[in-house]
Amino acid sequence: MNRIGVVGTGFIAKGFVMALDAHRDLVPSKVLTRTSIDKRTDFPRQDLLTNSVDELIDNSDLVFECSGDVTYATDVVDRAMAAGRPIVTMDADLQVTTGSYFARRGYITEAEGDQPGCLAALKEDVVRMGFKPIVYGNIKGFLNHNPTEDEMLFWAKKQNLSLQMTTSFTDGTKVQIEQALVANGLGAGIAAPGLLGIPSEDVATGAAALAAQAERTDGPISDYILSAESPPGVFIVAEHDERQRAYLVNFKLGEGPYYVLLRSFHLCHLEVAKTLERVLDGKGVLLNNSTSPSISVAAIAKRRLVPGQTIERGIGSFDVRGVAVNIADRPDHVPIGLLADAVVLRHMEPGQQVTFDDVEIPDTLAFRAWREVSKRPRPTSDR
Repeated sequence: MNRIGVVGTGFIAKGFVMALDAHRDLVPSKVLTRTSIDKRTDFPRQDLLTNSVDELIDNSDLVFECSGDVTYATDVVDRAMAAGRPIVTMDADLQVTTGSYFARRGYITEAEGDQPGCLAALKEDVVRMGFKPIVYGNIKGFLNHNPTEDEMLFWAKKQNLSLQMTTSFTDGTKVQIEQALVANGLGAGIAAPGLLGIPSEDVATGAAALAAQAERTDGPISDYILSAESPPGVFIVAEHDERQRAYLVNFKLGEGPYYVLLRSFHLCHLEVAKTLERVLDGKGVLLNNSTSPSISVAAIAKRRLVPGQTIERGIGSFDVRGVAVNIADRPDHVPIGLLADAVVLRHMEPGQQVTFDDVEIPDTLAFRAWREVSKRPRPTSDR
């Protein structure tokens, strides 16, 4: 029996704990929560809940992190990794903010199930078949950069998701974070700040447009299409040996030279067990943010921000949204994952990128980890 500790008690954690009933060799041991245990009658295994990080670690062979809170998750992962536990996440927010810090220290991998892990697994499959990927594509059905709170409350209730999660899906922050992780982890770049997000009626048309853009870049790109009629999956556009062209035509992949390999679904927590077994079998990392990332997700103001205002949370907020950027081109950008209880120092207008001169960020481990990886100096106030 392999004991699986869980960090988080939200949508993914609930489904994951129930899903482990189908896996006799994987047992949920403890589930870490910051909420009051006696009030969590909604959780499927209330008996597993703990408020103690030490109890989680002591009762786990592997830790699965899915809290969705970068600052908190960074602190917990730090302690679990120091205790020698391998880390599996379904938390692209953590990965693109502090994942590289942990990749330098120990074993951390994103799980299959969400789009980044599914793209990494699909890449393994297509490369084994001799394909050369040039586009790592995500499929997004809807986008509204600045939704209202009333709209998001309606959809959060309808979809049984948190307000923060619903907002990050809708304003595009989630897809930007996911594709930044894919770029860093799979050795790709981005075609433009904020990605291209090409509108398309179907996957084939959008994929072809992204392939045309990839031709103009040096290496593969990570991006997405906006297509309400397409399935909620991922795809890779790839080249192949010209000698295989007739076979690929016969296999209904088209005339080439670019071939679209579509995975038409992603099932989140139901797929995590595949990655857990991979880790426990001693296999390599599926996907992480790499030890030297080139892509980050910058915070962009959604509305006018004034000095003295506190940004309680960046991801999924009504203050800012995230945009994928090249770190080398935007050295002063504030990663959206670091915006937690950040105090605004200067006036900012809608559409303006948030820089480190614009906000005061608490001195958390997450902030220190980002500074270490990005080689950013400590703030003047710390010297």
